[in-house]
Amino acid sequence: MLEGVAASPGIAIGKAFLFHHEELDVPHYVVDESAVESEIVRFQSALKKTRRELEKIQRKSEKEMSEDLSRIFQAHVLLLEDPMFVDKVPIGIQQTKNNAEFVVTEVTNELMKQLSRIDDEYISGRTIDIHDVVKRIIHNLLDKERSSLSSLTEKVIVIAHDLSPSDTALMNKDYVLGFATDVGSKTSHTSIMARALEVPAVVGLGNITSQVRAGDLVIIDGNHGIVVINPDESDLQDSILQQKEFQEFEASLDVLRNLPAVTLDKYHVDLAGNIEIPEEVSSVLEHGANGIGLYRTEYLYIRKKEMPSEDEQYESYKDAVEKVAPAPVVIRTLDLGGDKFASYLEFSDDVGSIMGLRGIRLCIHRQDIFMPHLRAILRASAHGNLKVMFPMVSSIEEFRLASAVLEQAKIDLTREKIPFDSNLEVGVMIEVPSVAVTADILAREVDFFSIGTNDLIQYALGVDRGNEEIAYLYQPLHPAVLRLIRLAVEAAHNAKIPISICGEMAGDPVMIPILLGMGFNKLSMSPGVVPEVKKLIRSLTIEAARAIACRAFSFSTAWEIENYVYEEAMKRFPDILKWTTPRSRSLKGL
Repeated sequence: MLEGVAASPGIAIGKAFLFHHEELDVPHYVVDESAVESEIVRFQSALKKTRRELEKIQRKSEKEMSEDLSRIFQAHVLLLEDPMFVDKVPIGIQQTKNNAEFVVTEVTNELMKQLSRIDDEYISGRTIDIHDVVKRIIHNLLDKERSSLSSLTEKVIVIAHDLSPSDTALMNKDYVLGFATDVGSKTSHTSIMARALEVPAVVGLGNITSQVRAGDLVIIDGNHGIVVINPDESDLQDSILQQKEFQEFEASLDVLRNLPAVTLDKYHVDLAGNIEIPEEVSSVLEHGANGIGLYRTEYLYIRKKEMPSEDEQYESYKDAVEKVAPAPVVIRTLDLGGDKFASYLEFSDDVGSIMGLRGIRLCIHRQDIFMPHLRAILRASAHGNLKVMFPMVSSIEEFRLASAVLEQAKIDLTREKIPFDSNLEVGVMIEVPSVAVTADILAREVDFFSIGTNDLIQYALGVDRGNEEIAYLYQPLHPAVLRLIRLAVEAAHNAKIPISICGEMAGDPVMIPILLGMGFNKLSMSPGVVPEVKKLIRSLTIEAARAIACRAFSFSTAWEIENYVYEEAMKRFPDILKWTTPRSRSLKGL
């Protein structure tokens, strides 16, 4: 049994098919001066052929999956136009007289070296896109066919080191029961496309390709991130039963898609989706979420080699707003810094600190970045129900400074006769303890609050959530965290402004009763967990939730509270918790 990352839900049982990309032996030789130009022409011909192939895959993915996912291949095509790549290869051929295949490899290695300096999960997931395009170019230079999953003739579970977006798009999905990979993360394209194809998948398994042989019987549990190789008869029968039960569970969730999230005693809860990339908008709609409660805009910056223009940002935000209208889209302004940064912006080392120049601090400091960002958001507000919120605010002074820049952007757009929503609602993320404690002061000037529990927990408890050695101290149900949240809720209710929660707590079934009991009626989460949270809410009473929250505040330690809420959840929702694992770190050990 191997444990990895649960990338796409479901249980699959079948024979293993090992998918290995042929390792290309890239030749290295020096060409004559007279042959340099023809070598460059050969490279450019390979680029054109690669473009035609990618455009064909893009059309196929748009037809069979979604327009959003087909944009992955638009990004691949754009790489073929990126000066950092396509201009350097001809220059390299001219300067070194090396053959095109070798120069392509050298340029790619240098690009990978630059990306490796960026410590970000999303960027790590994007490096496979570059490798995919480059391998396709080299295959075309060598005039060799690529191995493909399109020719499968029997139902199998695909085992691979990794699957590129084109591998996934070209696979014959009628014959793919599920897949498992050595590498990958929740945000990698492998995971995104697995969810779009509704294929159970587990990624980040480390070395599954070295432990599985072709034809081995394999069980994929995409709910809990587990793969079993050559199970015994007892495990096999258990998995067959679980597979049937999970299919029935999924069917029970599907019928809830268009129903409201309302408790048994008629307390209505608004469920929205968190997204990081435009490709996830379709997932918000498919899972029955009411709009987007958190649009993390920094990924538009991280995924590019240069700062996105105002028009690029506007088109992305506008697209999301139009797709989910009339439901709302809450856009969080740029939250670079900490563990998320773009190397081309050339910030100081302080940007890498979780308590340094990040979030709204960075935007106020760099208004050359902030102003076009706000203009793009304002322009998109003319196309639907858009709200904006500022992250990492630690005082009302910071909110006023950020609001002043927003007001100047409005003045500029008015002067230029560019439309925007003049009644745009402006909110604040509650993720710094100082703001939670003074929430009553901020509530007089802001339109809404949204609690970002991920950061609030680490700042309140002094725990870096990225440090595995002290992960046991990252406790969402620590009494201090709950008291800070309660302060923010009370301030919002007294000021009669909306308050939502958009951190990981909002999507954890164990947490839902205590959050509702504390007074939340707006939750925003990963789109994929919306159906199970909706089912849970519809099987709970608000009175029971309030009783659970009240009792939780009587305990002295996080451990006591966690045990209590977990036991209460298990008593009330065993059918739901059976298919999920608690998402908070400290609960995983229970």
